[in-house]
Amino acid sequence: MRNNIKELRKAKGYRQEDLATALGVSRQTIIAIENNKYNPTLELAMKLARYLQTTVEELFTLEEDV
Repeated sequence: MRNNIKELRKAKGYRQEDLATALGVSRQTIIAIENNKYNPTLELAMKLARYLQTTVEELFTLEEDV
């Protein structure tokens, strides 16, 4: 699964630390999600979407096996 959280976060002028604090997670968690090293729980994905004022579908793209 890929995401565009980093791009949306930067476009809104948020730092990783701002996002982490607002969502109650560590900055390392935000880094891991942005680098596609960790897929967040559904709850965290929904919180991310709400905070970034978008939808979960806009944040994450499922990569299909071809």
